[in-house]
Amino acid sequence: MSDMTEEEFWAILKDIPEPKPIFYRLYHNDDGSPIIYSMEVLPGNYIEVDPSTYALAPFNVRVINDKLTYIKPAITVKKLQPNDRNGTTCDPRDVCVVVGTDQTHIKWSMVQNETH
Repeated sequence: MSDMTEEEFWAILKDIPEPKPIFYRLYHNDDGSPIIYSMEVLPGNYIEVDPSTYALAPFNVRVINDKLTYIKPAITVKKLQPNDRNGTTCDPRDVCVVVGTDQTHIKWSMVQNETH
């Protein structure tokens, strides 16, 4: 290994390419709901986020006026409800027993309710 002169050192250092800037983005839909967190340049709407937000990548957020806003997660409740038109035909005395349409029955369907 040969010794390097100061001029050679500075010449090599000068030729090192500039590092690309690091940016953290949240790409979002027009309604502000998140699509993807990325460090790449992608088409679409985005806002810059800090490294800790990027690391967490939360999806319980919305972009409102170009600012990240946390929203309370929805609470989803699913339950069976009688439904005259659609649903599974069940014994009128026991919803766990599925019966044919030719027998006495009640139709039940799953209903999902969300609260924010």
